[in-house]
Formats: sequence, structure tokens, C-alpha cells
Amino acid sequence: MATNGKAHFGSGPAADATRRIREAGQSVWLDSINRAMLRSGALAHYVRELGVTGLTSNPTILGRAMAGSAEYDASLQAHLDEGQTDPQDLVYAVALEDLTEAAALLRPIWEASGGDDGYVSVEVPPGLAYDAARTAAFARRLRDMASFPNLLVKIPGTLPGLTAMEELLNAGIGVNVTLLFSDAQYVQTAEAYIRALDQRRSRGATLTVPSVASVFVSRWDAAADPGLPAHLQGTLGLAMAAKVYASFQALLASPRWRELAARGARPQRVLWASTSSKDPRSPSGYYVNQLLAPGTIDTMPEKTLLALGPSDAWGPGLNADFAAAERAVATIAGKGLDVRALGQSLQQQGASRFSADWDALVEAMAARVEAANLAMRC
Repeated sequence: MATNGKAHFGSGPAADATRRIREAGQSVWLDSINRAMLRSGALAHYVRELGVTGLTSNPTILGRAMAGSAEYDASLQAHLDEGQTDPQDLVYAVALEDLTEAAALLRPIWEASGGDDGYVSVEVPPGLAYDAARTAAFARRLRDMASFPNLLVKIPGTLPGLTAMEELLNAGIGVNVTLLFSDAQYVQTAEAYIRALDQRRSRGATLTVPSVASVFVSRWDAAADPGLPAHLQGTLGLAMAAKVYASFQALLASPRWRELAARGARPQRVLWASTSSKDPRSPSGYYVNQLLAPGTIDTMPEKTLLALGPSDAWGPGLNADFAAAERAVATIAGKGLDVRALGQSLQQQGASRFSADWDALVEAMAARVEAANLAMRC
């Protein structure tokens, strides 16, 4: 059971599973952050005992952490006392306090890995998902606000988002491209990453700019399963992940990438997101078990991480067989599902969902600012 930083931290089977995952060449990141987790020492335990080497956050996670929680009252009051009253700025100021502490825990990993691992991520406002210029500008602002080097700025993988990503990587700012669902979306992201490196190479700049491509998995099945026969349920997300992994491996084997790698470029690692099972009939480690793939990252919610057992690191893993994955997708499409349209819809829905969660968080913060102002006037 997830602790939210307040109960026992969990070890034993979970530690054995994450050790095997790491031995298979995959990094384990935590898809969660809150102040209680930091204050209780839970995050430090996850890093030390469960081998967690990175951390992701998003508007939903930040909203759950901050909204109505007394854990943040003192920080909010301190920022208000300093004259900071813009609700969105307050959200970022408080979020960066948590992320700064998390980044300090992960910094030894970042240093030991030479910048390959050990990152925390913070997202630009989701409402900017379709505005490249404003996305890039806000990402630069976040990079300037952070007082630590192991930061990735999260940007949605919409077409405007990829334009912003290319600009930021060209400027040397690390990016976590989020809300990717299909192989086509991943390939567009990888191409933009390579173009940014080519631009840096042309002017003699270093090619060691960090980036990950976050591919969401279980949301495919949550959307598709109601219209599929039982034997095909829970298979579309993994088939789409297998296509992405095959494309990732093909890219690494390409002469174009090998030339960049020879000049110091590092792969834009694929990060598997949305890896918790949405089907109560499936084991909690259903996706973790089958997404094992060397050179990739699995970011897990706290509940999924702590529920891992011995069988969750022995799964078949992903096979870089694009044709086999394409056949599996075609079988599902043959049941009347427009897979291409669903991928586009899932990205749009994901951006809308994050935007709604972000708006709710900012509104809640605005209400707290107003309450504080009323208290001062009384």
C-alpha cells in the first residue's frame, strides 16, 4: 500500500524486484512527490533501498500534494510575507522547494552517472501545450528558477511542444517530452531531438544535453478495452510500447545516430509512463513486468512501486520486433478500433486533463491567497 510518506516505507519484495529491474538495464523513477514523503524520509528510503534514480511530477501530482494540505502552510505564508501573491508563481515557488530537496537526494546519482540519470522533472503550465513560443519562454524561466542542475523541464509532445523542445535543447536546456502515446508521436520527438543536436554540432557546442521521451502505456487499454474481446484486453498499450521500443532501437543503430554518439551525444531515453494497472483484475505490476527493456526508464506511482513482488521483474519484457507489434495492433484495429485516431485523442485528452488539474490547483491557490489577505485586513 502506498505510504504517502506517512507509514512504513516498504522493502523486501519491492527491493528485490527493483534490483532485478536495474540489473536488466532499466532505471526506476518515482512518479510522485509530496512534502510528507520528504519529511518522513520515505523518498530517501526509496532512493537508498529501492534503487529509485529519478522523479517525475505533473499537475495532477502537484495538485494532490498541495490542495488543502497543511504541510505547505508555512511555505505559502513565507512567500506571501515576501509579497508574492500571483497564484501560479506561488505554485511553482512551493513545488520547486520540494523538487530542490528531491534533486539533492538524487544529485549523487546524477554525478556518478555523468548526467545519464538522477533527474527530477517539472512541467510548464499545460495550457501552453499548443503555443510553442510561450512554452519555450516559460521553460527558460523554470530553468532559471531552479537552483540545481539535474532538472528536466516537462513539455507536452504536441507539434508546438516539439518546436519548443527543439529550441530548448538547442539552447542546452534538458527536456522531458511528455504525453506521447503512439510510435508516430515518438518518432517525431526523436527527430526533433536529433535536429537539435545537429544544430549544436554545427556550431561546435557540446552534444550532452539530457532528454527523455515519456510514452504513456496503460491509458491505451483504459480507452480501448471496453470495446475489445477479453483475450485482447490489456494488450494494446504494450503493443504500442513495443513499436516505440523497436523504433528506439532502430534509431540507435542508424548511421546518423552513431555519428552523433561518436561526438558525445547520449540517447534520448524512452520513459514508460502511466504504468500502473487501471484494471482491478490485473496485478499491480502487470505493465512493469512486461515493460522491461534495457536503456529505458519506468516511472511508477508510489503505490505501484511498493506493491512490486518477486514476479514483477521476471516478465517477458519488450521485444524490439516492430513487425510483431504491428501485427498485434492490426489485430486490434480489425475489431473496429481506429488506433491512429485514438492516439491523437489520448494526447489531446491528456493535455486537457492536465490543464484542468492545473487550473484547479491555481484556483485553490488563489483562494488561499484571498483568505490570507482577508485575515490581514481583519
